[in-house]
Amino acid sequence: MSFRLAAYAVCVEGGRVLLARHVSRKGESTWTLPGGRVEHAEDPFDAVVREVAEETGCDAVVERLLGVDSRVIPAAERAVPGELDHQNVGVFYQVRITGGQPRPEPDGGGIAESVWTPLPDVAGLCRSSLVDVGLALARTRPPTGHVATVPVGGLIRH
Repeated sequence: MSFRLAAYAVCVEGGRVLLARHVSRKGESTWTLPGGRVEHAEDPFDAVVREVAEETGCDAVVERLLGVDSRVIPAAERAVPGELDHQNVGVFYQVRITGGQPRPEPDGGGIAESVWTPLPDVAGLCRSSLVDVGLALARTRPPTGHVATVPVGGLIRH
């Protein structure tokens, strides 16, 4: 099984959420939260601020920890045939944007654009399950920092 530790930013402001459109190597487009892999010896708190800057061009400050999500993606549901089962542990933070303007990720990064999206419009987007997890954590702020499993299918992807 492969494993990834990642940190994600939930930026909700004025009834909108900051989303990033990721384009895979195959050209498939999925909306997701700004964020990504925590580098070796990096604190997730620092990683989420770095990832927001890299992916969106915006400066951010962490306001609070929202929670942690752990999910296993079976090999059969992975994008590339022959890959192993994969566990993703995501640390979700409530983040406030303090400067910069949303833009695509430079230097061939996977983020084609970053936009403020009205919350009611999110349900109609082809999106990562991370979006639903992050928004549920921001909305409910569970004392345990854990939300129920988000079903994947339809417009929602791993």
